[in-house]
Amino acid sequence: MNQVRILILSSVLLLQKSSRGLSYMQRKTAFVVEHDFIMATYLADRVIVYEGQPSVDCTANSPQSLLTGMNLFLSHLDITFRRDPTNFRPRINKLDSTKDREQKTAGSYYYLDD
Repeated sequence: MNQVRILILSSVLLLQKSSRGLSYMQRKTAFVVEHDFIMATYLADRVIVYEGQPSVDCTANSPQSLLTGMNLFLSHLDITFRRDPTNFRPRINKLDSTKDREQKTAGSYYYLDD
């Protein structure tokens, strides 16, 4: 793959969610690189998507909402996610499945609403 997409997650709420000793009122920002997609989406309230060629160039998009940033990131990978109706966890759609095609047509690669 000659291009790379990197997702950087930032969260003001991260400090509150990960450590009871730190307060949300401190309004601190933390950057997280997380390999577990579900945990990453739980921790983040804003995302930065980096695009470019490894060791050649890189462009950072401006910070975006979780929904907008994840839609951008997943659209580059041509992957769609939906919320599982049973346990409400994010699930990847099978490539070219009915749900995958519906979400891509709607431009909704990261769909977590009921």
